[in-house]
Amino acid sequence: MGFAKAARVCRLGGVASGDGVAEDVVGEIAVAPLIADGAPAALARRSVVAATIGNALEFYDFITYAFFSIQIGHAFFPSHDAYASLMLSLATFGAGFVTRPIGGIVIGAYSDRAGRRPAMMLSFTLMGAAIVVLALIPTYATIGIAAPILAVVARMVQGFSLGGEVGPTTAYLLEAAPLKRRGLAVSWQGASQGIAATLGGLVGVGLSTVMAPAALDAYGWRIAFLLGAATLPFGLWIRSGLPETLHLPEVKREGDAERTQFGLARDSGRILTLALFVLAAGTIGTYVFNYTTTFAQHTLHMSPTVAFLASTVGSIGGVGAGLAGGWLSDRIGRRPVMIWPGLVHFILILPIYFWITEARSALALIAGTTILGILAGAGAGAFYAAVAETLPKRIRGSAFAIVYAVSIAVFGGTTQLVITWLIHVTGSPMAPAWYLVCAGAIGLAARWLIVESAPVKTLAPVPLVA
Repeated sequence: MGFAKAARVCRLGGVASGDGVAEDVVGEIAVAPLIADGAPAALARRSVVAATIGNALEFYDFITYAFFSIQIGHAFFPSHDAYASLMLSLATFGAGFVTRPIGGIVIGAYSDRAGRRPAMMLSFTLMGAAIVVLALIPTYATIGIAAPILAVVARMVQGFSLGGEVGPTTAYLLEAAPLKRRGLAVSWQGASQGIAATLGGLVGVGLSTVMAPAALDAYGWRIAFLLGAATLPFGLWIRSGLPETLHLPEVKREGDAERTQFGLARDSGRILTLALFVLAAGTIGTYVFNYTTTFAQHTLHMSPTVAFLASTVGSIGGVGAGLAGGWLSDRIGRRPVMIWPGLVHFILILPIYFWITEARSALALIAGTTILGILAGAGAGAFYAAVAETLPKRIRGSAFAIVYAVSIAVFGGTTQLVITWLIHVTGSPMAPAWYLVCAGAIGLAARWLIVESAPVKTLAPVPLVA
């Protein structure tokens, strides 16, 4: 469809679909971009791949730290008390969350002003520089207090970068997708995070299998970081060729043009508040899941190979479930996909954790984390799409980035510290499960209150006027 026809459709208050009909805007949902003939398919294929790869590489760099918390603790925070060393390492992991809201504000606003592509390029460059520094920092035994200081600074730069990555990337995936495939396209945001966790887990499995524990402790974890650093040129190259979506025409809600960005954010307060609660619960779930490797080794006294394998298999299941959920949400709506898998996940948390902690077997750990990973991942794509398509385009990148970063900063940076402390003071390996139950109840209630936004439910076809 050409821009002239797109303009006629805009005057009608609709958006032209590929089959020659226009679709009205119902309620207050901002609909998909209007782009020239053939562009949606081309954008969807290339852009989803490029944005997903870049996002996965960034999350790999960030998440890998969680997989090697014990080894990093030994390198930068040596202590005769294993618990103290682990807590200091996890505190440094948490430092990466302090700067996430700042990155969300700065890079998110930059994406709404200058474009999605330059914002994604900036965040990726910063992440690459930080991971190189983190991989090459000498140990505490070599340079003393400078080692943990440099590690904290590198983590803060990583946090700033990742805080500004999610909003622009999510906005880009939504705007580049055809109207009826936005759920599937945006589900790659969550899937890319699962891919990153999977890659990190596979690297952990490989290194822990071929290296002796002493070698893994001494330098093996650095190899995992350097593998992430090696992808920097590829990531920059693939993102540099992305077409921009910010300035593509899009049907706006009545009066949006006259409102300031602050006014648009205020009008979107309900969805932003609900998103904050859902993301907070999801963040706790994600980082409890990422803590599996440490939990299995430190609390259940299982081998590193089994621990990494459980995280890897669970992540693979979550990726597949997330993409399937995004695809399904384009056909039956966002709300069913967000709510029902979440409810089953909530019900199974305690039974599965009881099985894992009592059996302490590879089967229980791998099967249990996989089941929970699939159920947690199923609604992620639908949720991301529901929030992104409800936000006005002028604030989509910054608003989503800030809400995401704030929830991550408050709960992501503290989750692993909290559950490590809870296990320590209670002596119960079930502590992570109870923390998950509390978070899951809040997240499930917030998902229930999110209004349906899928085009299949909110848009009705009308004849196209010549």
